Amino acid sequence: MSFIVAIDGPAGAGKGTITKMVGEKLGLVNIDTGATFRCVALNMLQENIHIDEEEKIKEILEKIDIQMEHDGTIHLNGEDVTKRIRENDVNNFVSPVSVLPIVRNKLLEVQRKIAEGKNVIMEGRDIGTVVFPNADVKIYLDATPEERAKRRVLQNKEKGIECSYEEVLQGIKDRDKRDSTREIAPLKRAKDAIYVDTTNLSIKQVVEKIIEIIENK
Repeated sequence: MSFIVAIDGPAGAGKGTITKMVGEKLGLVNIDTGATFRCVALNMLQENIHIDEEEKIKEILEKIDIQMEHDGTIHLNGEDVTKRIRENDVNNFVSPVSVLPIVRNKLLEVQRKIAEGKNVIMEGRDIGTVVFPNADVKIYLDATPEERAKRRVLQNKEKGIECSYEEVLQGIKDRDKRDSTREIAPLKRAKDAIYVDTTNLSIKQVVEKIIEIIENK
């Protein structure tokens, strides 16, 4: 048996940070599903593969190797890409890549296999609706686009990635629109998900709130 916590929400809502901290406090395995899509997007950029080149995408998916280490580092085909997958070119490319059926089917298989027999906490955009619709706990984290942009700029600066607030804000708005209107696995709140608005909450407050929700289950 396994215990699954699904955390969904738009880009910049704090899902990654919150999921990691809650996972550490409760001893849950943290699986960053968004990072798996970012790895595919980066691999396509590296190989100069376009969205409509289905055969070439199939080829890289057949041999792609994505590893998530306990220390939080992410390796793509043996290379540490933890920082690289958060850069702007990947940010702008990952949304159209993530709606491709062949990519989603491959990574859905990978994500479910990683979670087998474990107590896990997973974050993404369709964990509670598609990946694990029967998750024990479903939470939808949200915040205003402006607040999410501020957080992303600070996060990028800490990682040494230069970007402007205006550029990030526009990117978030564009991605929100793409993610919520796409035909395949659109970003949406599961009917039984608990909504948490983090706009005016500190990280500590959000973590405490999420832990309380999980422990009540």
